[in-house]
Amino acid sequence: MGLPAGHVTGAPITRAQQLKALGNGVVPQQAALAVRTLLERTVAAA
Repeated sequence: MGLPAGHVTGAPITRAQQLKALGNGVVPQQAALAVRTLLERTVAAA
């Protein structure tokens, strides 16, 4: 998902706490695409 191995699983917390920590997080690739798309639209509109 674009996160380093052990990003959450390497922490000394329970599985339930790991899932809560991840929550509805956006993977880095999704965020990058969103920013890139918005920037392209902004430049095209200018």
